[in-house]
Amino acid sequence: MPSGKGSKLLRYIEHRLRVSIADGRTIVGTFLAFDKHLNLVLVDAEEFRTLKNKKGSEARAAIIEERQEKRSLGLIILRGENVVSVAVEGPPPPSSAARVNAGGPGMARGAGRGVVPPPAAATVPGGPPPPGIPMGGAPMGLGAAPVHGVGGGMGMPPPPVGVVPPPGMMGRGMPPPGMGRGAGGY
Repeated sequence: MPSGKGSKLLRYIEHRLRVSIADGRTIVGTFLAFDKHLNLVLVDAEEFRTLKNKKGSEARAAIIEERQEKRSLGLIILRGENVVSVAVEGPPPPSSAARVNAGGPGMARGAGRGVVPPPAAATVPGGPPPPGIPMGGAPMGLGAAPVHGVGGGMGMPPPPVGVVPPPGMMGRGMPPPGMGRGAGGY
C-alpha cells in the first residue's frame, strides 16, 4: 500500500476537519475530496477569523482586544498552496447513506423521446395493452397509418411490365455487375 499524502488523506474523507490557511483564517468543514495539488473540497464549511482591536491612546499602554468572527461558507475548494495545517475535528457521520439525500416525492421516469418497451408482465396475450400504447400497437401521437417519407415500407414498387430499366441500372437502383462492393477484377 502506498504511503503518500494521498493515501493518508483518504482515511479522513467525510470527517470534520479544521484547516488553518496562510492568511491566519481557520476553516472548519466536512472533508469531501482532494487532488494531486492537495486542494481540499469541504462542505458545510465555516470560516473563523480572529480580529485584534487596539484600545487606548498612544501614551497609555495599548490594550489589545481579540474577538472571533464566524462566517458560514457552504461548499468550498481550498487551494493546497494556502493550506498550513489540517486537524481532525470529528468522525464521519454514523452512516454514509444518511449523508446522501433521498430525493423528493414522486416517481423517477425517463424523459427521452424514445418509446420504452412495455414490461414483460404487462404484455399479457389477449389482454389490454399497457397505458400509453393504444390497441393498434403504435405509440400515442404516431397513429397506425403509414406516413409519407417515414419508414421503409415494402421498398420500391416493381417496374411496370414491358418497361426496360435505364442503361446502367439493373433494377431497383443496383449498380451494374462489377461496379458494386466486393466485386472482383481489381
